[in-house]
Amino acid sequence: MLHQGETRLLNTAEAAQMLGVSQSFLEKDRWRGARIPFIKIGARAVRYAPEALQAFIEQSAHRSTTEYGAS
Repeated sequence: MLHQGETRLLNTAEAAQMLGVSQSFLEKDRWRGARIPFIKIGARAVRYAPEALQAFIEQSAHRSTTEYGAS
């Protein structure tokens, strides 16, 4: 049960849905060095904090294609 102010962590499927990408995209991102922050719990469980996903979205925003090459 969550207490006031606590955020529920998202599993890979939920994070993929929030970002509008496939689960495979997130799995490959983890293998390649994790541009998208994740949390490893135990031996197998991977979770994502919604706030970290939102920050990733905001950091990835560009106003033109010329900005993309500079990042």
